[in-house]
Amino acid sequence: MRTAEVRRTTAETDITLALCLEGGECAVSTGVGFLDHMLTLLAGHGRFGLRLTCRGDTNVDFHHTTEDVGIALGQAFRQALGDKRGIVRYGSFILPMDEALVVCALDLCGRCSLVYNVAIPTQKVGDFDTELVQEFMLGFCRSLECGLNFQQLSGSNSHHIIEAMYKGLGRALRQAVAIDPACPDAIPSTKGLL
Repeated sequence: MRTAEVRRTTAETDITLALCLEGGECAVSTGVGFLDHMLTLLAGHGRFGLRLTCRGDTNVDFHHTTEDVGIALGQAFRQALGDKRGIVRYGSFILPMDEALVVCALDLCGRCSLVYNVAIPTQKVGDFDTELVQEFMLGFCRSLECGLNFQQLSGSNSHHIIEAMYKGLGRALRQAVAIDPACPDAIPSTKGLL
C-alpha cells in the first residue's frame, strides 16, 4: 500500500492529511465548502483514500487555506510515490461536465510546470474566489514536482469548468500513479531517475 501522512503547520493554516493511492475512505474538512467538494471529487475519481483537515485563517479569506492544501496534497502524493518505481508516469483525461469540456494532462517527471489555459467567467462560485483554483494547482504541482496542463475546450458555467478540472485531475492522476504491469520494477525514464 502506497500511503503518506503530511502535517503542515504555518501561521496561517494547520493541515493534517493522510493519503492512500490504493483507495479508502474520503473525509475532507477545510472550512471552505467548495474546496471540500472539489477535493472529494478529485479523490473519488482518482479512487484515492483521503483524510484531510485544515484549520485556516478563513476569517481573512480562503487564499491561504486553498493554496496550502494544494501544497500539502502535492507533498502527500510525492511521499506516497517514493522513487516512482513501476508507475505509468503519464496520465491524461478529457472530462465533459455538462457544457464544459476540459483536458487535464500530467507528467510525474520531477520537474514543475503548470500550463493553465482556462477561462473561468465569474470571480466567485458562491463565496469561493475562482482565481484560487490556479493557486491550488500551482501549489500542488510545485510540491509534487510534476508537469500539469489544463486546456479548456468549452464551458460557460464556472462551477462546471472547475468541477471538470478537479475530476479530470483525479482521473489523470489515477492513470499516472498506476503500476505498469509490463515493467513494475523499472523507473519510467530513460535517465533512470525521476
